[in-house]
Amino acid sequence: MTAVFTGLGLLAPNGAGLDAYWSAVLRGESGIARLTRFDPEPYPARLAGEITGFDPAAQLPDRLLPQTDPVTRLSLVAAAWALGDAGLDPADLGEYDIGVVTANTAGGFEFGQRELQNLWSKGGAHVSAYQSFAWFYAVNTGQISIRHGLRGPSGVVVADGAGGLDALAQARRLIGRGTPVVLSGAVDGSLCPWSWTAQLTSGTMSTREDPATAYLPFDERACGHVAGEGGALLVLEDERAALARGARVHGLLAGYGTSFDGHPGAEPGAGLLRAARQAIAQAGWQPGQVDVVFADAAGTVAADRAEVAALTHLFGPYGVPVTAPKTMTGRLAAGSGPLDVATALLALRDQVIPPTVNVRHPAAGYPIDLVTAPRRQPLRRALVLARGYGGFNSAVAVAAPGG
Repeated sequence: MTAVFTGLGLLAPNGAGLDAYWSAVLRGESGIARLTRFDPEPYPARLAGEITGFDPAAQLPDRLLPQTDPVTRLSLVAAAWALGDAGLDPADLGEYDIGVVTANTAGGFEFGQRELQNLWSKGGAHVSAYQSFAWFYAVNTGQISIRHGLRGPSGVVVADGAGGLDALAQARRLIGRGTPVVLSGAVDGSLCPWSWTAQLTSGTMSTREDPATAYLPFDERACGHVAGEGGALLVLEDERAALARGARVHGLLAGYGTSFDGHPGAEPGAGLLRAARQAIAQAGWQPGQVDVVFADAAGTVAADRAEVAALTHLFGPYGVPVTAPKTMTGRLAAGSGPLDVATALLALRDQVIPPTVNVRHPAAGYPIDLVTAPRRQPLRRALVLARGYGGFNSAVAVAAPGG
C-alpha cells in the first residue's frame, strides 16, 4: 500500500492559500509581527505569527460561527481547500470511504477562554475548563466531518508540535486498513491571553521586539521561538485509487518514525535521531538519498544543538541541505509539521529549497548546510522533522511522484 498526497489546504501568517503562501515563502516574506488579537503590552512576549487580512468567517455559513472558535474556522477553510485541490467531492465516494484525522495542541485554549468568559457573565454556560478542551478537540474534527459528510474513521492526535506528523501517519495506517481517502494534518495555534500565559511558562518564547531578530534557529543569537497560528490539511489517498480516478499526485508519504526522549542525561538529539532513522528506513532509503531536511528549528540553544547533533550523526557534517521556512511563520504548534510537509511537496514540485530567513550568524560548532536563500537543485526526497514539548519526536519521509 502506498499513500499519496492529492490535496493541499494551507493557511499561514505569511499567506492564505497554496499560491499566496508559496509565493511569500520564495520571496522570504515573514508573517511575524506584533500581536493584534489582544493587547500584548503586559506580557514579555509581544510578537506572533498571526493570520491577518483573511477572514475565514466570510467563507463559512453564518450558522457555524456561534459554534466555532477562530482555529476551527481556519480548519474548516483549509479542509475545503484541500478537498478542492484534490478534485474530490465526498458525495461521489462510498458512505464510509473518507475519514478525518487531525492534530491539535493549543486551539482549545481560545475555546476554553470563551467558555470561562461565559461562566463569568450572567446566565453563562455551565461547563468546566476541562470539558471545554474535550469539546474543542471533538468539535474541530467533528465540524469538518459534518460539513463535508465524511463518515469514515476519524480521530485527533495530541503530541504538541510532533502531533501533526503523527496525524499524517495515522491517516496512512487507515488507508492501509482499507479507507481509500483520509483528510489529515493540523491547523493550530491560540492567540488569546490564557494561552499566551500558559505558553510563556515554557521559558522558550522569544521576548525580542524586532521581528527580524526574534526567532533565529541555529543562529548564535538564538533566544527562543515566536508562536503563531495556521498549518495545513492534506488529502491522502491510496495510490491505486488516486490514479484510477485520474488525480494529480503531489507526492507520497514514503516513511514515518516516532520516538520519545530518554532520561535527562541521554545524549542530546538521540530521540530525534531514532525517529529520523525510522522514517528513512521505512521509506527504503539510505541517508545519502535525502535531498533536503525541513528542520524542527526550536530556536533555543539546547534544542538547536540537539537537532544539529542528530543531523550530523545521520548525514555527516554538512551532509544535506537543511531549511526552516517556519522562521517566516513562527511555530504553529501541531500545525507546523503538516505545513512543512506541504512546503516540502511544493519544493519537490518546483525543484527549489525555500529559505531560512533572518539567520545571518550561524552558531559556531553547528556543521549543517543551512539554506538561507532559495536554492535551486534537483530534489526527489525530503525529510520533515518535528518535536513536541515534553519529549515527543516525529519524522516523515516525503517523495516526489513516482518515488
